[in-house]
Amino acid sequence: MSQAAQYDPDMFHLAEEEIHPEGSSTMLGFWIYLMSDCLIFAMLFATYAVLGSSYAGGPGPKELFELPLVALNTSMLLLSSITYGFAMLSMTDGKQRGTLGWLAITGLFGLAFLGIEMYEFGHLIHEGAGPQRSAFLSSFFTLVGTHGLHVTFGLIWLVVLMVQVSMKGLIPANRRRLMCLSLFWHFLDVIWIGVFTFVYLLGMLR
Repeated sequence: MSQAAQYDPDMFHLAEEEIHPEGSSTMLGFWIYLMSDCLIFAMLFATYAVLGSSYAGGPGPKELFELPLVALNTSMLLLSSITYGFAMLSMTDGKQRGTLGWLAITGLFGLAFLGIEMYEFGHLIHEGAGPQRSAFLSSFFTLVGTHGLHVTFGLIWLVVLMVQVSMKGLIPANRRRLMCLSLFWHFLDVIWIGVFTFVYLLGMLR
């Protein structure tokens, strides 16, 4: 048997691609990251469950929370998830301009969400209900603020991806990155629904 028959580089690379498809390690690594983020938020929710009724003689949820404002903020994040879904549909159809347009709208909804949240935080601190006031407020600011920080990172990632898509188009690498950001964005949406229900709605019923 000849040396060429014994070892064919092309066949070797083909076998490697079948075993490890391009981008599979990226998606696996990102799923692992999301699972670690789930653990972080699970600990924050558990902390709030323990400390959420420790007001230290200060104001509680009924005195501090404005449900109409929180509902408006929730709608901003839910709408941003819908528009990101439209961006993914445009990406599937190979429409670069449509993808960029929907991503831009998603970013605007995300900025609106952060703006309302910063207003809420500023209003609470102005009223003397800062994170140092009680264990309840410390756990509240930590949980909601951590989610807001994730949304901020998501928006930065969104802008970076828009630049990459504008420069290089919807190449396979950019499609994978958009898929990862989609998972991250919808994950934040699910976490916020938990925050809205567990912190705000149940807080108003206490």
